Amino acid sequence: MHAALTFLLLFLMAGTIVPVNRHFRQTPGGIPVFVVSNGVHTDVVVPLREPQTGTDWLEQLQQPQLTARFGSYGYVGFGWGSEQFYLASYGGNFPKPGTVLRALLPGPTLMHVDFYQQAPRPGKRVVALQISRAQYQQLTQLIRASFRPDSTGATVLRNAAGYTPEDFFFRGRGRYHALRTCNDWTNATLRKAGLRAALKAPLAGSVLHQVRRSRFHAAAQ
Repeated sequence: MHAALTFLLLFLMAGTIVPVNRHFRQTPGGIPVFVVSNGVHTDVVVPLREPQTGTDWLEQLQQPQLTARFGSYGYVGFGWGSEQFYLASYGGNFPKPGTVLRALLPGPTLMHVDFYQQAPRPGKRVVALQISRAQYQQLTQLIRASFRPDSTGATVLRNAAGYTPEDFFFRGRGRYHALRTCNDWTNATLRKAGLRAALKAPLAGSVLHQVRRSRFHAAAQ
């Protein structure tokens, strides 16, 4: 038992420093995307409307009240996580230990959607990337696939409000558990879109560590 636990911890730690898509290079003048962390959780932030690909996230979300409120905003962030953890952390409260422990077992998930008036400012917890049109299209497909739609194919708004007046929760696909965390979702989404990511990223720092090492094409240096 102890040996298995030790192996698991070593795998998680090693996964942080092992890059996937190590040859990924940013595209000068490409589509801007951001990986944003609050120190515990990570989101992927993208343009609310992206003209090269014709992507309009307000159309994708199909929520007239959100379109009316956020039509003038510039960016939107997406995260994935445990429903019970998210809903227990309203009002700035950290969930009780029992809630945290129960979240380690497979449970339902939500998509966290956060609207930004302007692009996040790069810093300690914000990494800016520029990616190609093809990579962005793949990224948006992966994000869309993480929403659990209703029988008509429409997204399902779980709560009329989130932590602030600018963020909301939608029903998500998949099950959250100890080996499939919110940061694993961000990391896997970046990896599957062809961007630099970690082999395994259970922590926010694991995600930021690899995306921060992304470089531009040699021609731009």
